[in-house]
Amino acid sequence: MPQHSFRCLPAVDLVVRDPGLQAIAGLLPRQQVLGWIRAGIDECRQQIVAGREFTNEAAVSYVVKHTLDASHFEMGRRQQSVINATGILLHTNLGRACLAEAAVERMNAAVAYSNVEMNMWTGRRNKRGERVCELLCELTGAEDAVIVNNCAAATMLTLQTVAAGREVVISRGQLVEIGGGYRLPEVFAASGAVMREVGTTNRTYVHDYEGVITDRTAALIRVHRSNFYQGGFVTEPDTAELVQLGAAHNLPVIDDIGSGCMHSLESLGLAEPTIPESVATGAELTLFSGDKLFGGPQAGIIVGKKERIAQLRSSPMARALRIDKVTLAALEATVEIHLSGAAREHLPLLRMMYESVDSIRARCEQVVAGLKCDDRTSVEIVECVSEIGGGSVPGSQVTSCGLAVTAPDPVRFARDLRTADSPVQAVIRDGAVRLDLRTVLPGELQPLVESLNAALQAAQSSGMTS
Repeated sequence: MPQHSFRCLPAVDLVVRDPGLQAIAGLLPRQQVLGWIRAGIDECRQQIVAGREFTNEAAVSYVVKHTLDASHFEMGRRQQSVINATGILLHTNLGRACLAEAAVERMNAAVAYSNVEMNMWTGRRNKRGERVCELLCELTGAEDAVIVNNCAAATMLTLQTVAAGREVVISRGQLVEIGGGYRLPEVFAASGAVMREVGTTNRTYVHDYEGVITDRTAALIRVHRSNFYQGGFVTEPDTAELVQLGAAHNLPVIDDIGSGCMHSLESLGLAEPTIPESVATGAELTLFSGDKLFGGPQAGIIVGKKERIAQLRSSPMARALRIDKVTLAALEATVEIHLSGAAREHLPLLRMMYESVDSIRARCEQVVAGLKCDDRTSVEIVECVSEIGGGSVPGSQVTSCGLAVTAPDPVRFARDLRTADSPVQAVIRDGAVRLDLRTVLPGELQPLVESLNAALQAAQSSGMTS
């Protein structure tokens, strides 16, 4: 290959000053952008080796496009706000529960110096999370509480502290696997506790538990099936029955609820165990997540008997699994909202769950009124169903209302929504891009309109080009 063929390759400094890259200037680290430019120049060089010819301008354009493509991919991975139009209220990939305004304000106040381990009245050091644990006791009726970074950590800490080297009895129907390959048998193994399975997949009785209790038994555990449900020919003891059996043999009962439901959902036609009910039955330890139906930040919360919680708190693992000051601040604000009796008004998750279909339809009409379609695209208001999701109320569905967008290329349209200035996560169903507005926050309506119009314009331009 003649040497002059490579003279068109641009210098890095020339490319970095190109107007086409000004859109990403300041958004991403300079060193990262320079790395993409150098990689683009290398690719251009390989194209020349393969026989392709470039002018100076074409080579610059080639490298700029490579850099922009790399930056767009990177921005798709960068953590940012997303408009959730999937209809899944607790969308695990989108961070589960949206936080209340009060929780966000408390987090912002905690990002600098904050009294995470100091009582400002006495000026003395106190225990991390001391106040929020007291509030949790007031809320749930428990004697004490301890907080770690998620419910899997809560399960691990509990099993390791209460039952390392000994047996914990569990129904075979509760050997769950949830997202990310989290399997309960593996957590048992990692904790050092020995899992003692009883019953069958669909039917387990109190006498199954009682029949395997020996001097090696450390506890009985009940685990909520967070992301699937069983129906038909099924039965298993409830928490109260296990507590009665445990009391007869001086064994603690661990109730791993997971979903963090505080109040009955019967008015929505949904059945989910609640934390206060678990505590009231006498379970010595009740475990649940902070970022599911509780409506707060990611956390693993354990409430229960004072002596058992003291054991957990004194474990070396408790410090390794503790939450940070910002999460603690958000959790404290969330517990205060529950205690205020105004959770349905102030927790976004509960507002979404209880919003009427008529109200959602009115918001759909507001969005449609701001959209600009042509004969290649259309948007109609449709009925749909929302799901709670996120390992809570498995199999649940709530009637909702949304939009069905018809465009020449639904996959591209959905991608354009995801990569808009205000990213929107929708779903493709029956050849249309569907957006359930139950999970779109009130303040997101105008950004949603803008993102939809940008995607509609792109679809219309594409149709004209083709």
